[in-house]
Parts: sequence; structure tokens; C-alpha cells
Amino acid sequence: MKKIKLTIGKLWLIAAIMLYFGSIYACKNDGNVNDLPSPNESEYLPAKRENVVKILAIGNSFSEDAIENHLYDLAKEAGKEIIIGNLYIGGASLELHLNNAVANASSYSYRKVTVDGVHKTYPKISIETAIKDEHWDYISFQQASDFSGITETVTTSLPALQEYVDALKLNPDVKYIYHQTWAYANNSPHAAFPNYEKDQQKMYKAIVETAQKAKSTVPIDLLIPAGTAIQNGRTSVVEDNFTRDGYHLDLKIGRYTAACTWFEAIFNLPVVGMKYRPAGLNDFETAIAQNAAHFAVKTPNEVTVLTEFQGGNSGPLINSVNLDFGNNDASTGWNQIKSFLTGSNYNLKDSEDSYVGIKLSITSRFNGVNADGPNQTETDLNMPEKVSKYAYFGNAKADFGGMTITESVFILSGLDKTLSYNLCFFGARGGVSDNRETKYTCEGNNTVSVALNTSNNTHKTACANGIKPNAKGEITVTVTAGENNNNSTGFYYLTAARLTSN
Repeated sequence: MKKIKLTIGKLWLIAAIMLYFGSIYACKNDGNVNDLPSPNESEYLPAKRENVVKILAIGNSFSEDAIENHLYDLAKEAGKEIIIGNLYIGGASLELHLNNAVANASSYSYRKVTVDGVHKTYPKISIETAIKDEHWDYISFQQASDFSGITETVTTSLPALQEYVDALKLNPDVKYIYHQTWAYANNSPHAAFPNYEKDQQKMYKAIVETAQKAKSTVPIDLLIPAGTAIQNGRTSVVEDNFTRDGYHLDLKIGRYTAACTWFEAIFNLPVVGMKYRPAGLNDFETAIAQNAAHFAVKTPNEVTVLTEFQGGNSGPLINSVNLDFGNNDASTGWNQIKSFLTGSNYNLKDSEDSYVGIKLSITSRFNGVNADGPNQTETDLNMPEKVSKYAYFGNAKADFGGMTITESVFILSGLDKTLSYNLCFFGARGGVSDNRETKYTCEGNNTVSVALNTSNNTHKTACANGIKPNAKGEITVTVTAGENNNNSTGFYYLTAARLTSN
């Protein structure tokens, strides 16, 4: 029998072939196998695509928030052709990216927006494969949010990662980006927030300082100050509502603000006044996002206060103000109260999407969200299904989930002290047979309390009428179990409310 001697070179070739066919298998569900090279195919040279700007992020969910949505559409409006790639692992740090690079690990979901605007996803892809997929004009690095303001975590891993990428690049003129990400919301539940003493300002300043250090540690050609853009936006009437969960960006104004920042930084074109916007974003909010991004690119290391974007004026309400508690999907004409935690603040809009100068602030939290409300209701609140199905709840009598929430409180401020207001409440919990009466107490210069049995409720509301704000222009609303509530845990619910003035 003839013996076969395998040299290191032959072993390397066999490994490359195995990796190639592994990539084909991983991508077969997408139907775009030929879009990607095998990393060791020396004869593979992707088209250089002249006049197409090609951007690759080695990132995580924060790069997903920033570039996978809206950036392509902004570029298209400006007449710019663009290809966007995102090497995605949720929560991935620079250290993890470096480890994956050293191991040539096919660990990434490679998300790509083609020059035609088609979104494609390739599972089980390595950094090398993605780098060799295009002659990238820009390649971006960022730190995981947990460590985004901890300088040594960046300076330890970034140099070797940048060297690795630089050795593989197809475009000798590639420019390197450092993506300055954003600080968490003030009430963020993220486990890493204690790294920054749960202080948004401290986190933001640490992120800025770390980004500057990164620029002096490796050859960074461009800083994308998305973190400063979000912080700029937080000085507007939108305040601390640029995230959907305390750290990932809101799907409309949050993601749009980040995309506007990338657009202006990459193309050196003013984003203010551009027409493209996400569905559901009004003119005022669009201007906030665009200006927040513009001033961030102009002054990337400090906050610009958006003094021109402070919202409406208190006074008689021409249209109702509708409050949606517990639902995370936007509904036209409804204010989403997206967090049940103490310290959550929302500047409110009326049913015609205009800011009215009234703020809602949660001062005593709910326990959580219940999703067992009705799909259909018959009330004059005219709730869509996604509003009526979800409710915030508390538990006034016994422990649930490790806590007892005897009452939940929010304050409406910015009210006209010369007027009186009406608040109608709806709460519901399906599939139960006990009495889960919920009491809603509204206190200003006078006090009005109403109660509602929320068990299997589909058609009843409880309206507190003629409430007069106190001397500060505030009404405090306390939600708790009613006197007739016989549930052993004392569950109470708030699904929706409507504010009108007299």
C-alpha cells in the first residue's frame, strides 16, 4: 500500500476545504452561498465595487441598533450606494472578538445589507470570511457596553485585534472606525450598570474618555459618536426614552439617531433636513434625532443641549392623552409607558401625536408585566389588541417574584392649575375567577378614587373626574388593590388610561 505523507501545507489545505463546505452548509438556508468566499481561496477576489461605500462592523447588538436599520435608507436618499456588514454576537466584547480571531472561530451571525438594500444573514461565519467578503472601505470596532467605559478592557484587546484585521484586509486604503456607544438609561436594569455606580452621566463620560484612549492606542481614522448623539437627544423633550429596555435603542427615535450619526460622520453631509425617517416618527422627533446626531459629529466629546426641542405648552387639552402600560409595540395615538420601574419619565403626546407639555413620572414601581389581558374590548378608550392585552401589575398582600408591591404610583406634572382633569382607567386579567378589584386614587388639590374589578374585564372603565392639580401643577395617581379584592396575593392591574381636561 502506498503511504501518503501529509505536509503541513496539505493539512492546511484540507482544513480550508472543510471550512469552505462548512460555510456552504451554514448558509444554505439563505440561498446565497456564492456571496461569501472561503477564507483561504487565494483565487477569490470580490469585486471592488467602485463608488460603493462598504462598511463592516465587528460588533454586537449595539452595532445592530446603529447600522442595520435606517443607515441604508439615509444613504439612498443622498444618492450614495452602500453595503453594510455586521459581524454579530450578542454582548460580544473586544476580548471575545480577539479570541475568535485567534481561533478563526466561525461563531458569528454575519448580517449584510446589499447594495440593493436586501438584508441577508449568514450563520456560523468567521471574522476572516467577512473581511474577505468585500473590499471594505470602513471597518468598525466597539467594546461591549458592559466595559465601554473601562479603558483597560479596550487597550488590552484592541491592538491585537486591529493587527489581525489589518493583515487580512483586501483594501489597502481601508479606514478604521471606533464606535463610541451610548450610556444606559437612568433606570436601566442592566447587570453591568453598577460598573458605573448606576449613574448615566458617569457612564457617558467614561465612554467618551475610553473612546479617546482607543484613538491613541491604535490607528483609528474616524470616531462615530453615537453615544454623544443619544446623550444630546436626552436633553430634549424625549428625555431618557431613547432605549427600549434601558440599554438597547428604541426602535424608532433611538435607532434613527444612531443611524443619522453614522451617516453624517461617514459621508460628511448634513443629516438635518433629510426626508427619510422611520414609520411613526413625527416631524418634531425627526428633527430632534437629526440635530442630536449633527451636533454630536460636530462636538463628539461633550453634550450639546437641544434648547429648541423642549416640547409643547401646558394648557387645555384639545385631544385626549392616551396612556399604554405594559405594551412594547407602538400604537398610533398612544403613549407607551415602556418601563414599570421607579424613575421612569415620559413626556406625553396627545392622540394626534403632538407634545402637550405634560410629563408622567413613575415614583413607585409596579412588579412587572402581565400578558393575559383580552384580545378584544368594548370601551370608549378604543384600545387596539396590543394595548388591551398587556398590563402592569402589583401585589399588595403577599410576596410574588421575590417582592411585595403594595402600591404603585405615578405623577402627572406640567398640568394647568386653572383647569380640572379627568382620568379614565382600564385594567384586565383574563382566565381568573376571583375578585381582583383595583383602586385608582388621583390626588391634587382634591382627591378622587375609583375602583374596577379587573378579573376578565373587557368592557368596563373607571373614571375619576374633576381632579384639580395641586399648586405645583401635579396630580399623583396611586394604584393598589381595592377593598373588595379577595385574591390572596392582592394582584392589581393597570392596562391603559385616558387623560382629558375640562
